[in-house]
Amino acid sequence: MGAFVKPHVGAGARALAARWYNAPETFATERERIFARDWICAGRLEQLERPGDFLVTELAAESIIVVRGKDERVRAFYNVCRHRGTRLCTEPDGRFAGSIQCPYHAWTYGLDGALIAARTMGDVAGFERSAFPLQPVRLATWEGFVFVSLAPSPQPFEDAFAPLLGRFARWHLGELRAARTVSYDLACNWKLVFQNYSECYHCPLVHPQLDELSPSDGGRNDLAEGPFLGGYSELRRPGASLTSSGTTSRAAIGEVDGADLERVFYYTIFPSLLLSLHPDFVMVHYVRPVAPDRTAVTCAWLFDPAAIAAPGFDPSDAVDFWDLTNRQDWRINELTQLGLGSRAYVPGPYANGEALLAAFDRHYLGIMRADQIDQV
Repeated sequence: MGAFVKPHVGAGARALAARWYNAPETFATERERIFARDWICAGRLEQLERPGDFLVTELAAESIIVVRGKDERVRAFYNVCRHRGTRLCTEPDGRFAGSIQCPYHAWTYGLDGALIAARTMGDVAGFERSAFPLQPVRLATWEGFVFVSLAPSPQPFEDAFAPLLGRFARWHLGELRAARTVSYDLACNWKLVFQNYSECYHCPLVHPQLDELSPSDGGRNDLAEGPFLGGYSELRRPGASLTSSGTTSRAAIGEVDGADLERVFYYTIFPSLLLSLHPDFVMVHYVRPVAPDRTAVTCAWLFDPAAIAAPGFDPSDAVDFWDLTNRQDWRINELTQLGLGSRAYVPGPYANGEALLAAFDRHYLGIMRADQIDQV
């Protein structure tokens, strides 16, 4: 990790104008310029352990199947039959019994996407099965996460994620397993979720139980520009943990040691993932825009498999603490969305504790090709 510095916002930095959060045309532009181009997190490799295991993800108004093939390779395809466009799979996850079959006319595809059966099509002049495989989607994996991109030629994953490659090696993220997941339906714009996650200016007021364990002014950042933003917050006392008891009996995961035993790291991975690295567990938020004023968030708590297998393992101390914290955030995010709809709203100045929000805005506006002067 790089040098950590105290957050500091530049003079004149202000919040975004309301139209970036509530205008349908903005949401439509985001779909094409961000979510149909960037690398989007679809889930974890642990969901695809055996050949035939699949998950379905939604992005940019598209449905995508991610599946492990008989050759153990993980691939992604548009969830669209090549015959007449019927959606192939309606379940969010599961296991295919060796093939993928269309429910309409039973065109059948291998787990590698190849068309292996098309009823009665053999007597159609010029028909070649090899010409009609499932349409592929670009896929990459990193630290146990699966990413997909709808772009025909996306930026190579290794280049796009260069600032993160190896950064979290000490946590052994690829080895961790989800012990619990909770899904939320938020009445707010997806960007409010990212921005709220990147500042603790609100913590003493919105999260009193969090502020009791981790001071709101104890943060330092090492990624402060671009698509990946974040750093650490300190714990108030040695041996503390962000759990309902304020402590933990779990051992540190991976190779986490030294000063990092008294820190929690928070990073936003634009535009679909929030990553919280604790000494004894990792929390992940998968963020999916649904509408200008609606966002689906799934939160997962990851632990060392040995800890999960231990007698008496119970992740509730971490889950309960962060489920409460999440719901406190969602309420304030929804209130912000309501306020943004008022004719009285004028973008206000950022505080120093909101420096990462200004950085988020710069990256976002750069992609949207908008002049910051035009945002008020």
